[in-house]
Amino acid sequence: MAEILTSISEWLSNLLSYKLWTNDFLRVSVKGVLQVIFLFAAARFGFWTLRRVFMRSKIGTSYDEGRRYTILQISKYLIYTVVIVVALETVGVKVTALLAASTALFVGLGLGLQDAFKDLSSGVIILIERTLSVGDIIQMQDQIGKVEAVGLRTTTVRTRDDILLIVPNSKLTNETVINLTHSEETTRFAVGVSVAFGSDTQKVAQILNDIALNHPESDPTHEPLVVLKDFGDSALIFELNFYTRNLFFVEKIKSELRFEIDRQFRENHIIIPFPQRTVWKGPERITQFGDGIVGAGEVHPQNDERDNGAV
Repeated sequence: MAEILTSISEWLSNLLSYKLWTNDFLRVSVKGVLQVIFLFAAARFGFWTLRRVFMRSKIGTSYDEGRRYTILQISKYLIYTVVIVVALETVGVKVTALLAASTALFVGLGLGLQDAFKDLSSGVIILIERTLSVGDIIQMQDQIGKVEAVGLRTTTVRTRDDILLIVPNSKLTNETVINLTHSEETTRFAVGVSVAFGSDTQKVAQILNDIALNHPESDPTHEPLVVLKDFGDSALIFELNFYTRNLFFVEKIKSELRFEIDRQFRENHIIIPFPQRTVWKGPERITQFGDGIVGAGEVHPQNDERDNGAV
């Protein structure tokens, strides 16, 4: 029996020490491969355990979703970086010597992959500074979306049309991005509307205020603000400012407010005008405004005869 166990032990020892690949820089054996597999399995299990403990701990529950995601992502990258270095050392690769010998190669890669490195550095900045986090509502130019995931190179954003955008991180750090979530829990938005000159402005303001207050997505803790913004060429220009927590679907809310404004204006006989021009002839203009009005112009008898003949 002892001889059998000894034979098995020798066979296993020979199997583990069997060289799969050997040269001056790399020594791959069965034992080394098994150790690398074990390292990555242990790293995966360790990260899974860390995630569960962190999410259930007091510290984890006190953080918001974005901060928890950032901490876990940074931890994940650190764990796998250490594992990769240890795995290279396990198979006989001297990491320090490799880095020293590959300086020229890295310079060439840096020139060829500078955009990728720029995205990677931007991803690290985003994760550390937390300018963007999972769940944030952001606006890029005219596009509004919700951050689904923040990686080292790219960030995934879901638009209101349920389309996933893969955005390079350098674009998020180098261009203007509005983070609607970081501003306040509630954000103010505006809807513009024009009414005809001569309308009861107080009545218009009251209707707009009531419409905003009665909308289910309007924040009741903030009073809407109705502003007579300007005197336009053909209308009085009002602006309805309202507050809402539903930032992602704010365009739908604006549309519903416009539908309700149109309906109530019709019921109250308030006209939403369109641009108009009135052209006056010389004699008619003087009859309407009088000779003392600046800009009435001078009328000559011959012009009167010609105009009257045309009429």
